[in-house]
Amino acid sequence: MNLPIRRSERVAFTGGAGWQLAGIVDLPVDTPSAMAVLAHCFTCSKDIKAAVRVARALAGAGYGVLRFDFMGLGDSQGNFADSNFSTNCADLLAAIRFVAEQYAPPSLLVGHSFGGAASLAVASEVPSVLGVSTIASPSDTQHLAALLERMNPAIATQGSGEVTIGGRSYLITQQMVADFRAYDMQHTLRNFTKPVLIFHAPGDETLRFSHALRLLEALTRGTSSHTSHHQDTHSLSSLISLPGADHLLTNRPGDVEYVAAMIATWWQRLLV
Repeated sequence: MNLPIRRSERVAFTGGAGWQLAGIVDLPVDTPSAMAVLAHCFTCSKDIKAAVRVARALAGAGYGVLRFDFMGLGDSQGNFADSNFSTNCADLLAAIRFVAEQYAPPSLLVGHSFGGAASLAVASEVPSVLGVSTIASPSDTQHLAALLERMNPAIATQGSGEVTIGGRSYLITQQMVADFRAYDMQHTLRNFTKPVLIFHAPGDETLRFSHALRLLEALTRGTSSHTSHHQDTHSLSSLISLPGADHLLTNRPGDVEYVAAMIATWWQRLLV
């Protein structure tokens, strides 16, 4: 008889804007070696295949992972049209606090696509976080604002408009795209002092591979004001290419297992 290697718990906590957010904590059967928080992609949810499989694989490797829905998405309360990058970051910080209070302070953040940008944006505010792993993540937030306005010019001319993403319609507001444009990701990356493990597919149909290259360049370049210790930390950031993979890691199931295994190995190194 095969014994279970993991278990899952449904949880709820208060997000950054006061809404009740829904999450699932995937855990090993025994006490987890460490805890992580996983942030999903734009308009996605905690139940997207990539998030589920990565979290479960990490739980099978002995770690605990909270995956949750940002406000207005999945099972979480709130209006998606009222959200933006700032609210995503606030929700992510609330999720980190929840994990710290209920389990243990998280030592790793994992972010898929836009969730990777949010993870990079907040990691420096959390002392317990030792590193961040991004999957198909952008090097800026402005590109999404421009893309959404190209999809429906009414967002810019009338203040809001609907766009179709993944077969579903979402109301996008001017406040959302304005917030995307206001965030300076390059400043965050140049001053980042924690290791980052970047995954990206050369053939990503949503975000060009150049985003991964810009992420790595900014993270490894740093600023002239950094100490030698910070420069050494920057040098730990690295990029793993995923040939043949798509943006959501659905083309080949083996890609998710590979990503999870690499994250688990890298995470163990950080903990040591």
